[in-house]
Amino acid sequence: MATPQHIRRRALQALYQLDARGEADADAILHAISEETDLSPRDCDKAMDLALGAFRERLRADEEINVLAPDWPSHRQPVIDRSILRLAHYEMVSGRSPPKAVVNECVELAKEFSTERSPAFINGVLDKILKRVLAQASPATETPAE
Repeated sequence: MATPQHIRRRALQALYQLDARGEADADAILHAISEETDLSPRDCDKAMDLALGAFRERLRADEEINVLAPDWPSHRQPVIDRSILRLAHYEMVSGRSPPKAVVNECVELAKEFSTERSPAFINGVLDKILKRVLAQASPATETPAE
């Protein structure tokens, strides 16, 4: 069985292709990631489901990221950075994965696949999303009535 990191890596590759080709080519993209990997068919399906979820939520992710990084809106980001941010955003807000692990692993993906400056940028944006996600997940503290 593949680790979440292996599945996330394939999901990133699929999401990158979805960004270029669109959802209409989802079957071809699934076939491509299945051919290029030692993941089981079930794990490839998980990766593709993750990529499709992030792709379908990309406008929501881009909107939040544009607020958090107004100098680097999604259309100005390298495609791989945009894909990493969209994937991480989807995983964190959907509750599919532990948010802190998502941040750490996506920064590692940026180190592996993107530019020298990308890991710091991605870490900064994801840290802001992480704080919001964790704040929403924490129960509100009630103040005792006086």
